[in-house]
Amino acid sequence: MDILFKNDDFVFSYRVGGILKHNGKILLQRPKNDDYAIIGGHVAAMETSMETLKREFEEELHAKIEIDNLLAIGEIYFPWGKRPCHQICLYYNVHLMDDNIPLDGVFHGYDELDNERIDLDFCWVSLEDLKKGTKVYPLELIPYILEPGKEIVHFVSKQI
Repeated sequence: MDILFKNDDFVFSYRVGGILKHNGKILLQRPKNDDYAIIGGHVAAMETSMETLKREFEEELHAKIEIDNLLAIGEIYFPWGKRPCHQICLYYNVHLMDDNIPLDGVFHGYDELDNERIDLDFCWVSLEDLKKGTKVYPLELIPYILEPGKEIVHFVSKQI
């Protein structure tokens, strides 16, 4: 069960995302031709954020990762239907531990939820394209991906 609290007035969720860079590119997910997004998911009850991140990469990409440092903590606000949602997301730098995915271009993965297969699109985007304004959700994270510092960053996003 994901850590997702909903009531009549608001929604709260706890997520984790993985920043996977390789040869001047970053691996992103692109749901239904929408803005690009960092790969990750909701943290499940009784699961650490690192366990969640490893599980998400294994389920969606069938790839094993090693988790590096915590890069940023984002507080993200957006509408969840007619209710406001406040989401906390931890963003970690990650590294591939196997060669199960292509290291260039666009490719497909999938996830299975309740015995239903959900197709997912993934692509490698150059860091130069990020500098030029490729839309990645959340936008406030981009400067820290491009030039990571030594300290963990906290940012607030109110994208809709």
